[in-house]
Amino acid sequence: MDVLKQFIETISWVEVITLCVRLVFILLFAWLISKLLKTGLQRFEARLVARSLARGESSAESQKRIETLIRLLKQAGLLALWITIFLMVLREVGLEIGPVLASAGIAGLAIGFGAQNLVRDVISGFFMILENQIRVGDVAIINGTGGLVEAINFRTTVLRDLSGTVHFFPNGTVTTLSNMTTAWSAYVFDIGVAYKENTDTVTAVIQAVIDEMMAEEEYGTLIIETPEIFGVDKLDDSSVIIKGRIKTKPIMQWKVGREFLRRIKLAFDERNIEIPFPHSTVYFGEASKPFDIKMLETASTQSREI
Repeated sequence: MDVLKQFIETISWVEVITLCVRLVFILLFAWLISKLLKTGLQRFEARLVARSLARGESSAESQKRIETLIRLLKQAGLLALWITIFLMVLREVGLEIGPVLASAGIAGLAIGFGAQNLVRDVISGFFMILENQIRVGDVAIINGTGGLVEAINFRTTVLRDLSGTVHFFPNGTVTTLSNMTTAWSAYVFDIGVAYKENTDTVTAVIQAVIDEMMAEEEYGTLIIETPEIFGVDKLDDSSVIIKGRIKTKPIMQWKVGREFLRRIKLAFDERNIEIPFPHSTVYFGEASKPFDIKMLETASTQSREI
C-alpha cells in the first residue's frame, strides 16, 4: 500500500488532466474530420450521379460505378486520417514516433517492391472506373480480345466472349481498350452487287428496306437516327460495294444488322438484283473446249451411236 501511495503522490495530476484533455480534443478533431469527409463524399457522389444521368447513362450502372469509386475514396481517406491520429496520440503520450515512421517506411518500401504489379493494377482500375471507360454490360475489345464486360474490379476486368470463355485482364496490363457500346452503337454495312445493276436503283431498294424497319415498333425503337447510305464505296473485282451505317442503341447493332441483311436478301431476290459470288470455269489445256461443252458433245455422240 505504501508503494502504491508513493506512486500516486508522484503523479502530476495537472499533466495527466492536460494530457487527457489533449487526447479528447484529438479524438474530437478526428471525429469531426471523418464526418466532414463522409459528408463531402456524399455530395460528390450525388453530383457525379446527376452528371451521369444528364449524359443519358443508365441510372443503375452509373450508381454502381460511382458507389465503388466513393467507397474506395472513403476507405483511403479514413485510413490516412486514423494513421495520422494514431501517430499524434503516440506523440502526446511521450513515445518517439521517429523510429515508428522509419520502420513503416522500410516496411512500405519492401512491400512496394514486392507488390508493385498489384499497386499498378489498382491504380489503373481506379482511373478506369473514374473515367467511365467501360461499364458492366458493355461489349469491349481489350488487348485484341472482344467480349461482354461481366465485372470491373480494381485489380481485374472480366470479359466473356461469344463462345462463353471468360477472360481475366489485370488492369495494369491493359494497353488497348475499345468500347463498342458507349452512348450508341452502329452497324456498318458493305453490300456488293453485280456491275450490271443500276446503283441508284439498288440504293433506293436499300432505303426502302431501312424505312420499312424504322416504321416497325420492334426495330424502329432500336434505331436512334436516320440511317446513312454513303453510296458507292468501292469498285471491287467482281462487285460494286455500297456502304452505309445504321446507328442503334448500345449493343443492339447486331440484332438490327442481322434483320437488315435478311430483308436485303429477300428484297434483292424479289427484284432480281444479283449479289455476285465467285465463279470458276474448268479448261483442259488451251486447245481444249470448256468442260461443259465437251461433256455435251460426248453425250450427243453417245446418243447417236445408240
